[in-house]
Amino acid sequence: MNEKLVLGLGGTVDYEIVWDSRVIDNLVLEYAIQASELSRLIAIRSERDLLIALLAFVKDGAGGERFVASSRTVEQFAARFERRITLGGTGVRAAYAMEAVGVSCTLHLVSIDDNVRRLLPRESAYISSAERDTLDPHLIVQFVEGSRVRVGELELRSPHANRVIFANDPPNAELVLSDDLGASLERAELFMISGFNSIQSEELLLRRLDDMRRHLSHLPNDALVFYEDAGFHVPTLSRHVREALLERIDVYSMNEDEMQAYVGRALDLLDVDEMAVALGELRELIPAALLVVHTKFWSLALGARADDYEDALRGAIQMASTRYVRGDGFTERNYEQTGLLPVNPLGADFAHGIRDRLGAEVCCVPAFLLTVAQPTTIGLGDTFVGGFIAAIARRGR
Repeated sequence: MNEKLVLGLGGTVDYEIVWDSRVIDNLVLEYAIQASELSRLIAIRSERDLLIALLAFVKDGAGGERFVASSRTVEQFAARFERRITLGGTGVRAAYAMEAVGVSCTLHLVSIDDNVRRLLPRESAYISSAERDTLDPHLIVQFVEGSRVRVGELELRSPHANRVIFANDPPNAELVLSDDLGASLERAELFMISGFNSIQSEELLLRRLDDMRRHLSHLPNDALVFYEDAGFHVPTLSRHVREALLERIDVYSMNEDEMQAYVGRALDLLDVDEMAVALGELRELIPAALLVVHTKFWSLALGARADDYEDALRGAIQMASTRYVRGDGFTERNYEQTGLLPVNPLGADFAHGIRDRLGAEVCCVPAFLLTVAQPTTIGLGDTFVGGFIAAIARRGR
């Protein structure tokens, strides 16, 4: 157990299904889905709605997280595919990644059942606000580049590998904080916060943020607070988190999908001029001490002390890349082997260009050049976080 690293705020039980084009094609025919209906933003009240949203994500090669009106819909869809049960949540998946390189932590959970007890990282401790066992699984669908689906006369072909999460999870939507959190933070050197995105009630979110500020008062002043953004089920609520916590957040991190949602448009991630403008807009919206953005081509830190986190960015990219290639259960040797791979030349050109454009306020590290037939796209952002935190924890070893 490591009391110096505390990761929260919630964990999940995940149903990871194996993509089966035959099943998808049959469902499209059964539900008579038309290409004109495809929308990532459709309210998901049935299996048909879930399929419409999924196909829209596949068409765009995009990833995301969507709320489902009933867990029964998740169970219904998952039962049609080969699946395996894993644990998710940013903190939990980050802890798995950290454990691969010998770094343990204390996890904050909001739900518990036998799956969680059986599958949690062995070297990490946990505290939980749960008063009883519950199971509200998250459905995770990953698809590879080139995944094909026929919708009427149109054949969809995914331009990128990615994953989509569908869930109805009351414990994470309520996100009750454990009374033990404050005491756990008293000895912490780093606290990772994620999970407020699942709350859909403005009143409830404001109460939880008040609770969080109370617990944060126990955290030493020199402890680092890392906040990992995520797709808010109610996007307008994200501002409350910034208003309540931004002064205490040292590193504010997000992926490419979240960045584009904030600036309100799709971006060419390799266009230096376009990205410089977008990063300026992002910084105005989120004036954090340090912004971190992680993408498939590069990851960067933006702020006055950006270069201080170059090692953390490299460790984060290396960890996420190892999961992309190796999947679950990778080892420290796998992690070290990933570090020997060539970097993506497009990412390297962008890294040089954005540094020339923005100067010392940006530190940009290119991704690795990865070629794998069946990549793992689930949990890459969470694993990035684990690599970032592990690199900080291993400094001076």
